[in-house]
Amino acid sequence: MSLFFEEEGTLQLELPCEELAIKVIDAASDYVACPYETEVNLLLTMNEEIREMNYDFRQIDRATDVLSFPMIDYTKAGDFAFLEDTEAFFHPETGELMLGDIVVSKEKVLSQAEEYGHSVEREYAFLIAHSMLHLFGYDHVEEKERIDMERMQEEILEKLQIFR
Repeated sequence: MSLFFEEEGTLQLELPCEELAIKVIDAASDYVACPYETEVNLLLTMNEEIREMNYDFRQIDRATDVLSFPMIDYTKAGDFAFLEDTEAFFHPETGELMLGDIVVSKEKVLSQAEEYGHSVEREYAFLIAHSMLHLFGYDHVEEKERIDMERMQEEILEKLQIFR
């Protein structure tokens, strides 16, 4: 598994951000039974920068907590069978499945941890787990999808013993 980690802005989370992200990414990959080694890009940024990205890519002019940019358009979430016939989604040098990009607002991590009454570690891990499910094709547009995603996120975090 390769994580390309980048951080911008002066605010620092008092966490081992890169190491925790690797643990959550691995746990999410195991949870969905991804049969491949993976590659993920993670950017930790500030509200203003994520607001700009949210506007540029989604035409929503406000800061958000996390953005996910999947590289793969799944026909069915978490179904990797169609990937056997194509090399397009695999890094040519490493052979890893290129899942996509995650962007997290550090300011939102801190404010939402306080708002929801849990640790900064839990909020950060939750946002990574949430985004990883998006990178595996899951969504929460419909109510059933939202309920399923919430359950999966909690089960991933429980596996890592990160509780509310």
